[in-house]
Amino acid sequence: MAEYPLGTAARAIRVARDEIGTVEQPENKVKYNDENGLPWCGYFIDWILPRAGVKGTPSQISTSLGAHKMKEIGRWVDGKPQPGDLIYLGWGAKGEIQHIGIVCEVTDKYVVTIEGNTSDTNQANGGAVMVKVRQFDQHVIGFSRPKYVPFKGEYPKVEAPAASVAKPKKKGLLKK
Repeated sequence: MAEYPLGTAARAIRVARDEIGTVEQPENKVKYNDENGLPWCGYFIDWILPRAGVKGTPSQISTSLGAHKMKEIGRWVDGKPQPGDLIYLGWGAKGEIQHIGIVCEVTDKYVVTIEGNTSDTNQANGGAVMVKVRQFDQHVIGFSRPKYVPFKGEYPKVEAPAASVAKPKKKGLLKK
């Protein structure tokens, strides 16, 4: 397993990748939230970043408050996201943030993420750490970028579930 420098986006992705497949006990109890039974997607992000040596990111436990704090400190992303960025998602009222993950790969049509407390049947409170493919649509509310240490090198590989990747209609639309 490749080792990535502390404080880098690559290290944060690697820490998240090592958690893929973690499943909660009943009632939202999992190591990331001290087993307090609360929804834990934000706790997962708060658990990953310090273990990757990333400092200065406001808590993401309340995803909407976390997003607000990231905007307040100038860490909101205007434009295309990058690996290591945090993705904010919502399925309710327009602009309502309900869920968070970490971006691992970016294409023109979608991002590959690692998210805590998700599943194929309940996106925002599903009980597992999973790799997801998120299309750039109305469910993606925005992105923020923790203050990472600069890194030039290859990022950890994270395999997207094949069934969830949109197939291009014309050859060459999606680049791997």
